[in-house]
Amino acid sequence: MSGISVRTRRDLRAQRRRRPPSCLGHLIAAPLWPMHGANLGTLLRTCDAVGACLAVPRLPWVPEALAKGNTLRHRACVHWVRPLPWLAECRERGHHVLGVELAEEAVRLAGLPMARRPTVVVLGHEAHGIPAEALDLLDAAVEIPMIGTGASLNVAVAGSLVLYKLAGFA
Repeated sequence: MSGISVRTRRDLRAQRRRRPPSCLGHLIAAPLWPMHGANLGTLLRTCDAVGACLAVPRLPWVPEALAKGNTLRHRACVHWVRPLPWLAECRERGHHVLGVELAEEAVRLAGLPMARRPTVVVLGHEAHGIPAEALDLLDAAVEIPMIGTGASLNVAVAGSLVLYKLAGFA
């Protein structure tokens, strides 16, 4: 193992960026049509890791899923939204609204640049994708290439990949 330096946990923690004092809203993961509660908890952890917020609909089961899945030691940044009006409002405020969806002019994940302005990552339903009425509210789409037999990744994995890329960590 010549030439490889091993850093301790203390070293790694000391080198981490300090957490912003409050929700800056620069990156927002938006699983607006969730199917599985476990994915919301996982995505919440990713949001914490990259300094993003999570926007979720007020479905009866979502608060419990987030409470169960939030293994963080602090309160997470969660916005409770009505999907379509909220997306329209984000666009009006100048946010870049990016859907994770197969589309003709979608940018491949590898070509996605780091977010330079407030960006919303819209994640659709795992079986049906982003509803047609929401597609019109997207500025762009990102595609995650796959060679396996599945049609898509689950919301937590897809959202995590895109958030890390937008945050400049991948």
